[in-house]
Amino acid sequence: MPSEYVVLLHGLARTSESMNRLKTFLLGEHYQVLNIDYPSRKHQISELAAIVRKEVVSKTAGAEKVHFITHSLGGIILRYIQKHDPLPNLARVVMLSPPNQGSEVVDTLGDLRLFELINGPAGKQLGTDKNSIVQKLGRVDFELGIITGDRSINWINSLMIPGKDDGKVSIESAKVEGMADFLIVHVSHPFIMNDETVMKNCFHFLQKGKFIMSLGDNR
Repeated sequence: MPSEYVVLLHGLARTSESMNRLKTFLLGEHYQVLNIDYPSRKHQISELAAIVRKEVVSKTAGAEKVHFITHSLGGIILRYIQKHDPLPNLARVVMLSPPNQGSEVVDTLGDLRLFELINGPAGKQLGTDKNSIVQKLGRVDFELGIITGDRSINWINSLMIPGKDDGKVSIESAKVEGMADFLIVHVSHPFIMNDETVMKNCFHFLQKGKFIMSLGDNR
């Protein structure tokens, strides 16, 4: 059994296929990679966290280190796991475009029936209200680097989001107390995991605990 894994967690209304290019890159760097599929549109975050945790524990049994690279909702699921039933062997984590402080898009559209049909119950939980689930997760206590984008291909969403954003999440909302490093790239939310610069910085953080192109003073 390998002693070290990288777990990939896709975002809301996506599948593991969205992380395949990143998986191929990491395999080329000789990592053991677990690219998890989970039913992001069918359950609330607490239930998704239980599903993901069970699969991670089952498939990485005996590993000394389990790293994560997450996209969007995947980062919130990992934070929920670490707050409520933490993985003891969690190592370094890179979150791509995580709505760590929630998304104003959910604030505006979350009550619409069409929104729930597309995004499911977990999507409705990603608002910025002080009582939302993301606001209750607190600071992180694991080694975390965050990469987020400042380019949008969804101008309608961007009208709802203050400041610079990636079409779903503002730069400020991606940040969380306790993070070790933070990087802004010129990429949009749906495609950030496929960007070559992003992939190289993910690898560098897993190796060194910091990004190649660190923008630490943007925290």
